Order: sequence, then C-alpha cells, then structure tokens
Amino acid sequence: MKATAKPTAKAAAKPPVKPRKPESHLAMVRRARRINRELAELYPYAHPELDFENPFQLLVATVLSAQTTDLRVNQTTPALFAKYPTPEDMAAANPEELEEVIRPTGFFRNKAKALIGLSTALRDEFGGEVPGRLADLVTLPGVGRKTANVVLGNAFGVPGITVDTHFGRLARRFGWTTEEDPVKVELAVAEIFPKSEWTMLSHRVVFHGRRICHSQKPACGACPIAPLCPAYGEGELDPEKARKLLKYEMGGQPGQRLKPPSDFPGEAAARADAAAHQGRVADLGVDT
Repeated sequence: MKATAKPTAKAAAKPPVKPRKPESHLAMVRRARRINRELAELYPYAHPELDFENPFQLLVATVLSAQTTDLRVNQTTPALFAKYPTPEDMAAANPEELEEVIRPTGFFRNKAKALIGLSTALRDEFGGEVPGRLADLVTLPGVGRKTANVVLGNAFGVPGITVDTHFGRLARRFGWTTEEDPVKVELAVAEIFPKSEWTMLSHRVVFHGRRICHSQKPACGACPIAPLCPAYGEGELDPEKARKLLKYEMGGQPGQRLKPPSDFPGEAAARADAAAHQGRVADLGVDT
C-alpha cells in the first residue's frame, strides 16, 4: 500500500485572520508566483486526473468529464475504448449503443452526439488523428478552449491554462483576477505566469481546489498556503476540523484515476464493478 500524502507542517499553524493591505500589481504577481511554488512543493505529483493512453482517449475523456467527476469518467472509459478504440470506430457507432456505454457520465445523449461528431471530423478532416493546434481543436463538436488546452498540454506538451470550475474559483480567491468568464480568467492568469508553467500550474491549482480549497467548505485551517491567500477565513479555521475536510490522498482516500502515475502517493480508484460491489457490501454493513 502506498503512503498517504499528508499536508506539510505549515498546515498546523493557524494564521490570524486580518485585513490585507491594498496590493500593487507587482506584489500580486510575486505572491501568485510564490503560491505556485508552494503548490509545486505540496503536489509534486500533480497530474491530469483522467486515465488515457493517447490523444484521442484524452479528448474523449475530457468531453465526457463535463458535469461529472473524473472518477466516473475513468470508470466508464475502459469499456468505451474497448468497443470504440479509434475515431473511425466511434464515428461509425450506433448512437443508442454509444449512449448506453456512456450513460453513467450523465447528459449521455448530448455527449454521444458530440463524440460521434468529433470522431467524424477527425476521420474526415484530420486523417483520423487528433490535431495539435488550438485553432483546429476548437472546430471539433463539443470541444472548447478548456478541453483543447487539456489535450494540448497533456498529450502534445503545448502549454495551456485549463480553466475549470476549480481553477476559476481559486484564481479569484487568490486575487489573481475578478473575472468570471473562463476565457477572461485564462487570459488574466496567462499574464502572471511564464508560459512554461501554464500546464503544471493548472494541475496544481485544480488539485488544491479538489483536495483543500473546496467550493462550499474550504479547509482553511489545514491549508499550507493560507498565509498567502486573501480569502483565508472563508472556510473552517480550526485545524482539526479542517483536516477532516481534506479529500483524496490528502484525506487518506483513493484518488480518481484507476491507473495513476507511479509517483502518486495515494491509492488507485476502484473500477466501476468493484465500486458497485463495495457499495452493496457497505449497504449490508459488511466489512471489507
């Protein structure tokens, strides 16, 4: 069993909540870059939390991840890619059969339409290959800038900022921007950090948002970067109570990937059939 990741010793301290002085743009940039360095120390293993083996799988998984968890997608895609391993296969899919396979991810009719559409475009316009340019990716059905940046950054090594709900929330809490529109958030944050940092910055911020800086109950009292955060105090301040809010490897729970990177300190997620079995066992009150 892999060791469970723990917040660093910095999290034990409880910095006082006090009003912050107005900050110059230069000071904000310096603080933002320090936050990124602190997050890099906290999550040296940060990675995309979707399982994939090639650009097509990542593209499909990212489209499926809308309005659901990466865990649910990871539990769904093994059967999906076994049945439709290539764009050509998925383009020729029977819509009702495809819908049934991806039903667990929600909004399955719209997603099936997008998957067949993008697969058809890949087959007919890109020789069956996922293009490595933003301008080309966003022409595919169901693919916007967020999805395109995920694919470019993680399948092609092209730097990109992925603004999902977690990234947008933390960018505002950290005082990097006040924008709500994802594209405006992306452009604002891109001005703060070197391009070489964009992809890993995205992973680190999303990791932090999923594990510590939650939407409704941020674990402020267990947050190692609390002294750098203008929003400190919005969440639970008591260190013990805050630690109970930590998720995934930070809270001693499995991660979202069935096949996590070798340096991930937590446990892999359970397959869909295993998760269902565990749920049935839990309902019966049986220990596993």
